[in-house]
Amino acid sequence: MLDSLIYDWNKIGAPAIPKRVMLDDETLRDGLQSPSVKTPTIGDKIKILHLIDQLGIDTADIGLPGAGPHVVADVERLAREIVGSRLKVRANCAARTTVSDIRPIAEITQRTGLPIEVGAFIGSSPIRQYTEGWTIDWLLKSTEEAVSFAVKEGLEVMYVTEDTTRADPETLRRLYVCAIRSGARRICLADTVGHATPWGATAVVKFAAQVIKDEGADVGIDWHGHRDRDLAVINSIAALEAGASRVHAAALGIGERVGNTPMDLLLVNLVVMGFLERDLTPLMPYCDAVSEACGVPIPDNYPVVGRDAFRTATGVHAAAVVKAWRKGDIELMDAVYSSIPASIVGRHQEIEVGPMSGKSNVLFWLESRGIPASDPVVDRVFAKAKASTTVLTEAEILAEVYR
Repeated sequence: MLDSLIYDWNKIGAPAIPKRVMLDDETLRDGLQSPSVKTPTIGDKIKILHLIDQLGIDTADIGLPGAGPHVVADVERLAREIVGSRLKVRANCAARTTVSDIRPIAEITQRTGLPIEVGAFIGSSPIRQYTEGWTIDWLLKSTEEAVSFAVKEGLEVMYVTEDTTRADPETLRRLYVCAIRSGARRICLADTVGHATPWGATAVVKFAAQVIKDEGADVGIDWHGHRDRDLAVINSIAALEAGASRVHAAALGIGERVGNTPMDLLLVNLVVMGFLERDLTPLMPYCDAVSEACGVPIPDNYPVVGRDAFRTATGVHAAAVVKAWRKGDIELMDAVYSSIPASIVGRHQEIEVGPMSGKSNVLFWLESRGIPASDPVVDRVFAKAKASTTVLTEAEILAEVYR
């Protein structure tokens, strides 16, 4: 029925659904690089890992063992959890493009029996090369040595060029060809400082795809975005449309500076667009667990999972929702003033009573709780709301009901 009530302009010129869409969860590695997050306990990390698995996310970055023994211990514990609990999510680990960073990953794989993909990253842009004093020859030598070592150790390699979206084509071509010929199975384009626009993301993904085609290789493309310009979600979608098959994100968008692509919003958009079929009811527990474990409050107005996402106190909005409710049509109620159905994440539409409310808000609030909505009660609550500067609490409304 809703299809006949909503004219969807988004379907005009919409891209074809990609053949394959995979997700890589960076919450437990890149997400923890935020200067504001608290490092979760290993117990919290395990809980988050299970929620990642419940969401059907394909791979998860479980740490950077090259950072030291404390990270090695956590990564090994998470690897053992995947094996012991028979989780479907596959593991990868970040590493600088050095043998010393990759060796501990190989050792964890040997001790646990869990195949772990190596995400070997190296700076690629001219500004990084100039600042660090790197030469292209040094980058190529490091790439060949590190990737070849990982392959000899039986590890699959995702070769990550940092700052890809500000790197020149010739440098990228030489680095990718070197990595592919050394045995890398995937290349990852990193928008490390959130520089890209959707058309920039499209251009660089298509460029990488052409390099792979020229090599005659069977190599996948990843996209790793940051949200400095708040374009991370749309850039990820553009990257998928252009030929990437896996995109990276972190819960609530946590990560370096203002963070990574938010996994929660990316997932919701991919499902609503038809790019993925997924049960999103674990999304709220996933976001809540990361919020609590990392000390990152979820803003009230955060889309989909924020407190106000499906909550209104405005008279006109509430009146339409109430009319849909009175028709007994939950789908209509979920769509009349919302582009995302609350039900897909296990939530429902909420109507509050405040200074911008009409009497329909009061009537709905009372009736939905089984409280008789007599005229005197409605009038008292309505008068209280109009005299308030904020939405009334449950206690304030009940005080007027039983006065």
